[in-house]
Amino acid sequence: MNKPNPGGAPSRPSFFSRVSLAFGAFFKIVGNPDYAGRIDKLPEQDAAPQPAAPAAPAEPKPALRILKEASPDAALQLLGMLQRDARLIDFATEDLSAYSDADIGAAARVVHEGCRKVLREHFMIEPVLRETEGSQITVSPGFDASAIRLTGNVVGSAPFNGVVGHRGWRATDVHLPKVADGHNVHVLAPAEVEL
Repeated sequence: MNKPNPGGAPSRPSFFSRVSLAFGAFFKIVGNPDYAGRIDKLPEQDAAPQPAAPAAPAEPKPALRILKEASPDAALQLLGMLQRDARLIDFATEDLSAYSDADIGAAARVVHEGCRKVLREHFMIEPVLRETEGSQITVSPGFDASAIRLTGNVVGSAPFNGVVGHRGWRATDVHLPKVADGHNVHVLAPAEVEL
């Protein structure tokens, strides 16, 4: 059995000391049933957690963020629906410099209505904050930094007093249509050929 050093850590006997110790322990175990019983319980004692010496307080490590790769299929499916109902890709890729503001406004109304239709059919969306934009708000300690972004002169720690610049949005439910096996979601809108 290892004898503790004055510092508390067990000593590390040399190879020959361990051989001598093993022979001595062998004959003592064979000749002394009480000693054999104590040795038999050693694996249980080794498995039990040993009280640790108090360590110096460690600096907290920042939590590791595991990044997940997002599947593009759902994004492509949504983009295809926005093209189908709102002609969003056509509108966003069109060079608008040749059109008047009135023409662009008329096209934007069609895009807006189509986008709104897709959002209403496939998403349940609600504001992150119930307060209206421009109203005073207190952001409490422990706030969700992914839901509330602080801007301006951010100094110190919560609570923070500020003005709502945007209420934010969160999706509470998503209802995307099921995709048939073999459907190519990369084709956002099929080409049309008139015969």
